[in-house]
Amino acid sequence: MFLRDEIDNLKDLLVKLIETLLKLSTEHLETWMPGYTHLQKAQPITFAHHLVAYVQMFLRDLGRLKDARKRLNVSPLGSGALAGTTFPLEREFVAAELGFDGVSLNSLDGVSDRDFALEFLAAAAILAMHLSRLCEELIIWSSGEFTFVTVDDAYATGSSIMPQKKNPDVAELIRGKTGRVYGNLLTLLTVMKGLPLAYNKDMQEDKECVFDTVDTVKKSLLVIEPMLATLKVNADVMEREAKRGFTNATDLADYLVKKNIPFREAHALVGKLVLECTKRGCALEDLTLEELRQISPVFEQDVYQAISLENCIKKRNVIGGPAPEAVEQAINKSKEILETLKW
Repeated sequence: MFLRDEIDNLKDLLVKLIETLLKLSTEHLETWMPGYTHLQKAQPITFAHHLVAYVQMFLRDLGRLKDARKRLNVSPLGSGALAGTTFPLEREFVAAELGFDGVSLNSLDGVSDRDFALEFLAAAAILAMHLSRLCEELIIWSSGEFTFVTVDDAYATGSSIMPQKKNPDVAELIRGKTGRVYGNLLTLLTVMKGLPLAYNKDMQEDKECVFDTVDTVKKSLLVIEPMLATLKVNADVMEREAKRGFTNATDLADYLVKKNIPFREAHALVGKLVLECTKRGCALEDLTLEELRQISPVFEQDVYQAISLENCIKKRNVIGGPAPEAVEQAINKSKEILETLKW
């Protein structure tokens, strides 16, 4: 009953976080930024596209909590010590009065089951992992090397000795506390792994794991939502960096493919151009048409439009893509999914 109520509380906090991310995404449909693989610039996307990725994660978390709540809402009352009772109990009546959907069908299982706690801890661990990943990005983005975002002063602290420092402590604490949520799951799994039926005193260890995880995840959700709501997005810096690092190289290769050059060959040709630009300290779009044609005669004037930052993003208008229209569709669909996951 405690866990059922706390899952409801976590649901409310998670819904609010998702709604904040959706609002922030709507505001940044055309805020260009670099997308990364291996933490290296890869292809241009939008900030909205990046945020909606986390929306999908948190929607799955909400679904897991909903599923866990459904399975835990079975009353064990009346199971006795392990073999039920000789008294004529109205188990179904008591269960209904307490808000349960049904009663356990085996008294041994009713006494010794901790799956409901384990399932919650597993869902909470995945949720904490998603929170940690988002906080990691906020920490990176707010660093002097990126300056993509500025965290509000309410969620940062100064250094004890370096007066210029503004440390993203709240994000770091959420990231750090993920470890204890993992630990609670592993603790209870280890406690339960060798227990014979039915009850064993070892099971009292479930309380600390569950209570600590509830408190930790709840506090993390309570603080990350307003931190995101007050986040300052430095769109000009994001766009500037999206134009660096040859994020349009794939689009240049695609351009050649559309000119009937096999992708393997197109990949190699663009690689040569990137190497040349690296030596000269310029971008692909800085090369003249004559210089491009020295690599391949198929290049035409339309290549510059094909590899422009805005076009690289907007032409990826497939479902799930970064084009503003596609992201807007994803936001609207995510809102619909969110409504189905509420209870």
